[in-house]
Amino acid sequence: MLESRELTRSGLKTGVVRAVDFSSVDWDLSTMKDGRRLMRTPIDEARASEAEFQADKRYSSLGARMGAAKWEAGAIFAYMTVSQIAVTKETRSFHFQDEGWFGKNTANLGVDKLTHAFNSYLLAELFQARIARKSGDERGAAVPAALLASGLMLYSELFDAHKVSSGFSYQDVAFNTAGAAFSALRNSVPGMKEKIDFRLMLMPNSDIYTFKGKRHYEQQRFLLSLELAGFDKFKNSPFRFLEIQVGYRAKGFTAQDMEKGLPRERKIFYGVGLNIKELFLKSPRSNIGKISKKSLDYIQIPYTAAHVY
Repeated sequence: MLESRELTRSGLKTGVVRAVDFSSVDWDLSTMKDGRRLMRTPIDEARASEAEFQADKRYSSLGARMGAAKWEAGAIFAYMTVSQIAVTKETRSFHFQDEGWFGKNTANLGVDKLTHAFNSYLLAELFQARIARKSGDERGAAVPAALLASGLMLYSELFDAHKVSSGFSYQDVAFNTAGAAFSALRNSVPGMKEKIDFRLMLMPNSDIYTFKGKRHYEQQRFLLSLELAGFDKFKNSPFRFLEIQVGYRAKGFTAQDMEKGLPRERKIFYGVGLNIKELFLKSPRSNIGKISKKSLDYIQIPYTAAHVY
């Protein structure tokens, strides 16, 4: 005979003493102690539910949810401040600069704009994961995460507004906002994050990887990848190993290209890729495996897809 208590959201109320049918008890197979299974009684389940409710209550407001990622946001704010001060040589008063969008006469043929969108998207994804972990609410974390990411990217743009070599670009701000908004959409619509990824593919050049400048932009391919494994219809078919992709790249805008007289090219590409996560990392057990699988939501490995340009 065990004493049972009824747990409500307002607290524990003393109940009646009754027999517990052990055949209906939930055994938590994932929780082990000295090789023995631990029993989760209805009381345990109720207490867990109460703990989740209290967590939700602490993060019920927008400000509280944004505050759940305050340390991460503070660290990125500090990094942006230090790095921007380090690279800023000459300054002037606040000014605007019209950089254009994807025009053939723009400096980087629009690749830099997609870089802004992707960076903002990554920040929003980072904050969303942190807020969701603390609040227990995946969808509720999407908007505050996007606001944090947009705010930090706007802060970074203010440094450009005082550089002699650049200025405050409303095109950059628009793509910063778009990247964060896409993260919010992806994490708010049920099932969308299992189906669509926004990824960066870096194609190796003679440096293997160029850290900055136009050659760095020329290496970049940005793409949306539709994972067939995310659809119930394909989960048990060979099509789950495939992805349908569409993206953008540009070339011919570096100093070396212009010296050679190469044409400036902007290309929208499409094709079919392999779902590396489904092939090799479907159910990773190690932390390295889990991190690798998560990183493939954002990185496209070169030569794992066939694209038509």
